[in-house]
Amino acid sequence: MEGNILVINAGSSSIKFSIFSIDANPLDLNLLSHGQIESIGTEDARFRAKDGQGSVLIDETLNGHGHSVDHDQALTALITWLEGRASNNMIIGIGHRIVHGGSQYHRPQVFDAELMADLEALIPLAPLHQPHNLHAVKVLAKLRPDIPQVACFDTGFHHDQTPLVRMYALPEKIRRAGVQRYGFHGLSYEYIASVLPEELPDQADGRIIVAHLGNGASLCAMHQRKSVATTMGFTALEGLPMGTRSGAIDPGVILYLLDELKMTTKEVAQLLYKESGLRGVSGDSSDMRELLASDTPQAALAIDLFVYRIVREIGSLVAALGGLDALIFTAGIGENAAAIRSRVCGDLNWLGVQIDEDSNQRKNSMINSPQSAVKVAIIPTNEELMIARHTFDQLKSQKPV
Repeated sequence: MEGNILVINAGSSSIKFSIFSIDANPLDLNLLSHGQIESIGTEDARFRAKDGQGSVLIDETLNGHGHSVDHDQALTALITWLEGRASNNMIIGIGHRIVHGGSQYHRPQVFDAELMADLEALIPLAPLHQPHNLHAVKVLAKLRPDIPQVACFDTGFHHDQTPLVRMYALPEKIRRAGVQRYGFHGLSYEYIASVLPEELPDQADGRIIVAHLGNGASLCAMHQRKSVATTMGFTALEGLPMGTRSGAIDPGVILYLLDELKMTTKEVAQLLYKESGLRGVSGDSSDMRELLASDTPQAALAIDLFVYRIVREIGSLVAALGGLDALIFTAGIGENAAAIRSRVCGDLNWLGVQIDEDSNQRKNSMINSPQSAVKVAIIPTNEELMIARHTFDQLKSQKPV
């Protein structure tokens, strides 16, 4: 099998992409280029890409001819650019990050009309992500109808949790309607699980908590590299406070907002998804880098709450695991914010967690001190490679290698 696999992660105002080549001997995937088109929906949409070694390939404003650039135009520009590069082979498959697979879909699957209809029905469960994920599939199907497209589900990694773990204390008729804990960031956790034997050979199948900390944030408890419990639930609102999302909140607060403050459901959704979390508490920014650099009391309070909730939820997941062998930090904040790692680990001294601060500041792969009872690691995630692998597997199942 020869050719390239395109990976797409489409959001409301940006499209992130990676292109992987298939090497026949040995059969493997190599990153050719990656980048994003950002500020979609404005006249200032910008196309940026680097090659696999980090050299800039393109950094240009897309020409909207005096109008804002929409997703259709952005995807057209991307495909045209990718296929026009002399070093590129033909794109033979496109893999998509699909945030929600519901209770029906958890394994990667090639798109068809039935799958699309079922996933569109799940849009209310992931209103910030699902519509844009699926729109990209539709646009690319029109642009290149002969290229198979594969759905890779962010909920899939958690599918094998026990029914008890996935259950809410609601009447059976509500649970039968699909109201349960699903969990998210599964592609990130799946990647981390795949590299554990290499990164932590002695603890790989033990009791591990992975902290995926970014603009979206969650924790996952793993045992034998399987998801045991996670902080997100029915939607990606539950759990930790995030960049702009509230995290877990008393359901009675929602009733109060609706009944007493007379907010509409759209206003409540706007509040919980886009105006809360770090931005809501700080009153200014959802970017942890800006908050850490700020000297305002509000920024400090937002950081304090973020750390407190992480530590509290780790305690809950340790109880679910019956102990802890390793703690792993990943994603934007987890990989890059030494101050957050330091504060979280400092508050976990009761678990025997101790870090070497010099290793932490240097972002070494292992940052625990020799005396620590728990291994502490920084492992960069790679959701794009995970999607490319799944897409490759689907292509192989359709066509002999």
